[in-house]
Amino acid sequence: MNILNRDATCSGPMRVSGRDRFANHPCFSAKAHGTHARAHLPVAPRCNLQCNFCNRKFDCMNESRPGVTSAVLPADQSVPYLEEIVAKRSDLSVVGIAGPGDPFANPVETMATLVAVRKRFPELMLCVATNGLAIGPHIQNLAAIDVSHVTITVNAVDAEIGSRIYSWVRDGRRPLRGPDAAKLLLERQLEAIRGLKEHGIVVKVNTILMPGINDTHITDVARTVAGLGADVMNVMAFMPVSGAAFEDIAPPDSLMLARARLQCGQHLTQMSHCARCRADAVGTIDEGIDQEGIARLNRYAHSRFWSGRGRPYVAVASQEGALVNLHLGEAARILIFEKSTETASGFRFVEVRKAPDPGSGDARWSEMSDMLHDCRAFLVTAAGPKPKALLESKGVEVFEMEGLIEEGLSAVFSDQPIPAALRRRFTGCASGSSCKGTGTGCG
Repeated sequence: MNILNRDATCSGPMRVSGRDRFANHPCFSAKAHGTHARAHLPVAPRCNLQCNFCNRKFDCMNESRPGVTSAVLPADQSVPYLEEIVAKRSDLSVVGIAGPGDPFANPVETMATLVAVRKRFPELMLCVATNGLAIGPHIQNLAAIDVSHVTITVNAVDAEIGSRIYSWVRDGRRPLRGPDAAKLLLERQLEAIRGLKEHGIVVKVNTILMPGINDTHITDVARTVAGLGADVMNVMAFMPVSGAAFEDIAPPDSLMLARARLQCGQHLTQMSHCARCRADAVGTIDEGIDQEGIARLNRYAHSRFWSGRGRPYVAVASQEGALVNLHLGEAARILIFEKSTETASGFRFVEVRKAPDPGSGDARWSEMSDMLHDCRAFLVTAAGPKPKALLESKGVEVFEMEGLIEEGLSAVFSDQPIPAALRRRFTGCASGSSCKGTGTGCG
C-alpha cells in the first residue's frame, strides 16, 4: 500500500511526472545536467565495506568526489535544510542520499529522511546511491515512497577480481574478506538490481575503471547488469586518492576510458557527464560547492547544539596544553578554556578537571557529560561513536581535530566550523591515518 497522499500539495520547485524521470534527472540525462539541480543530503556517515580506491577522510571545498562532505546532517534536520534550498532553487528536481558512507549502512537515518522529504515535497524525485550490500530489505519501502532512481556501484562480477577491489565487507556484525566477501557483495548487488526493476525503479550502475584491476572485465559487468534490466551505466575513470590502498595506481587515459564506454555501450546505454558528486552537493552538476552552501549545511548539522552555545567554557583533550592531541578515551585530565578580552589570544585557561576513570563503560561518559555541564564543546583528536553520541545528547558538541588549541577555540567561540586543515575526517575509525580498517569496528 502506498503510504503517501498523492494529492498532497506544497509550494516549491517544478513538479516531475513519471515520464520525465530521465529527462529531468541531471545525473541520468546529459541535457538536464545544466538546467536541473539536485540536492544531496549527507545523512549516512557509516559504511559497510572498505573499497581499496576510497578514502573518506578528506573535506575540501575544492574536492569533488563521493565520500566528501563538510558535515553530517541529522535526519530530523533534512527537511528544514531542504526547505531553505528549495526557497532559493526553483530548478531543483531531485533529492538524493549518497553518503558520505552507504545509505543502507545507515538505514534508520536514510529511510526517515526519504519519508520526511517525500511527505514535504511530493513533487521532487528521490534518488539513492549505494554499494548494494544492504539495500535488499528496503526495496519494497523505497518503492512505496516512490524513490524513482537508484545507483548501484558494481566494479566486478567475478569474486576473484572483486577480492582485489574490496578490503573487507561487513554483513551485519559479520566481517568478511577475500573472495567470500566479494562473492557476498556481488550476490546482493545482482539481487538488488533484479528487485529494484521488479518494482519499477530506474537503475544506474556505476563502474570504476581501474587499470590492471578490472579494465579487461568491464564489458562482463555491462553484459551481466544489462541482463538483469539495468537502465544505464556510468563507467568512471579511477581517480587515485591519497591514503587509499590504490593510491599508487595510475588513472586510465582517455583512450582506455573511451574504449571501455564504447564496448559497454553495446550492452547498455552509457552516461558520460558524471561529475563525481560530493555527498553534500547542491545545484546543477556543473556547479561546485561554495562557502554559502558549506555554511548552510553546518548550520543545520549543528543546530541541536544551539541551546548549549550560551555555556561559557570549552573542554580540550591535550597532553601539554598547546595542541589538541588526545583521543577522548585517553584524556586523564581535561583542560577548560573560556573566551577573554584580556588576553592576546582572546581565550583564557580556566582550570584542569580530572576525567572519570576508565572501566565503567557508558557510565564513564555519562559522568563526563555531567562534569562538562558548563561546556559548550569538547575538542579531541578522535572519539568513539557511543561516548560522542552521549556527550552530544547532553549538549556538549564533540569536535574531532588535530592542531593548535587556539585555532579550535577560535572556530568554536565564533560559531564557525573547525578549519578543514585541522579536522578529523570520516574514516569510521579513530586509530589514525595508517589504519585501513578491519570491518569489526573499534573497541
